[in-house]
Amino acid sequence: MPETILIIGSEGQVGTDLAESLREVHGSSNVVCCDIRPHTRERAAHGPYAELNVLEREEIAEVFSKYKPTVIYHLAAMLSATAEMNPKTGWELNMDGLFNIFDAAIEYGTKRVFWPSSIAVFGPNTPREHTPQYCVMDPNTVYGISKLAGERYCEYYHKRWGLDVRSLRYPGLIGWKAQPGGGTTDYAVDIFHQALKNGKYTSFLSAGTYLPMMYMDDAVRATIQITDAPADQIRIRSSYNLSGFSFDPAELAAEIKKHLPHFEMDYKPDNRQAIADSWPSSIDDEAARSDWGWDPEYDLPKMVAEMLTRLSSK
Repeated sequence: MPETILIIGSEGQVGTDLAESLREVHGSSNVVCCDIRPHTRERAAHGPYAELNVLEREEIAEVFSKYKPTVIYHLAAMLSATAEMNPKTGWELNMDGLFNIFDAAIEYGTKRVFWPSSIAVFGPNTPREHTPQYCVMDPNTVYGISKLAGERYCEYYHKRWGLDVRSLRYPGLIGWKAQPGGGTTDYAVDIFHQALKNGKYTSFLSAGTYLPMMYMDDAVRATIQITDAPADQIRIRSSYNLSGFSFDPAELAAEIKKHLPHFEMDYKPDNRQAIADSWPSSIDDEAARSDWGWDPEYDLPKMVAEMLTRLSSK
């Protein structure tokens, strides 16, 4: 029998691309998209869609009872910059939502659960260059704190109840299908929209702020790859480091100017600068490469060319 896949947070930046990829492989009827956003005819036209608030256990029970998912991608979260403005709400959504979905997965016999962590789990005392899989982790944002706590609960649920949880520490993600979602690395998405629309961009991070990044196609491929991997290849049950490439705003602007010579960028750092300064500048993801064969396909030039091409046609 085909698997029934549930994507929770399907209307977000990752969920939008992930849903499309999974439906191409498994068929639209076998991939159920869920989000807190209301059900519409447009969403339903692409396949099954359920309105779902991960803080409401009755809604979760209704969806799980109806669709009986065998695989879950739990993506619903409040991201870094948005959570800093609403810390208690961010903690509640990120943590209580996690417990509710994990508990439902156990109750309804779900085979595998994917949950994304983030480079936000690292902090000011973490090694910034080639940040290792195991190191000091002292996040100073509510998003990072919730993700670190979530990692520990992933491992706990696996050891205590045998829940087959897999997780990746996403770097900054860059894609063209969805709008920026309130993250500190989202300048690297918005810059393309503004470059094509206005020919200029004001960066909220300063030049020299290097951060790990990844093109969305690679992120989706890694997400599906780890979720589909044989269980004996998943040695780490907290979360795997994941890396694509690193750059700062100036390098990104320079690469864009190769395609749009008249593009201009200036800098006006805001509160997100302090968040970025506490994160790594590059990531060591050797464990993901050796355990389940991770290998990125995109570098900075290839990503920039693809983003500009896609957004221009869009």
